[in-house]
Amino acid sequence: MHQSEVALLHQQIELQLDAMRRGMSGFATGKARHAFIRAQMDRVGECQDALATYVGEGVANQVICSLYVEVMEREH
Repeated sequence: MHQSEVALLHQQIELQLDAMRRGMSGFATGKARHAFIRAQMDRVGECQDALATYVGEGVANQVICSLYVEVMEREH
């Protein structure tokens, strides 16, 4: 049962990071861009906390870091 929840959280984190990446290069400027990116970061944090309940804080941190690098290096 935990595997499917972990997989869903992994997918959700990846989607939020991708939205954040796109927001950094989008048309919004100033406060609107900052608010959008901050909202994505907050959602990633919520998913990270949930993930930590299944795999532990250290592994959750590693997942976030790895996904962040992977997503940010993608072509637009």
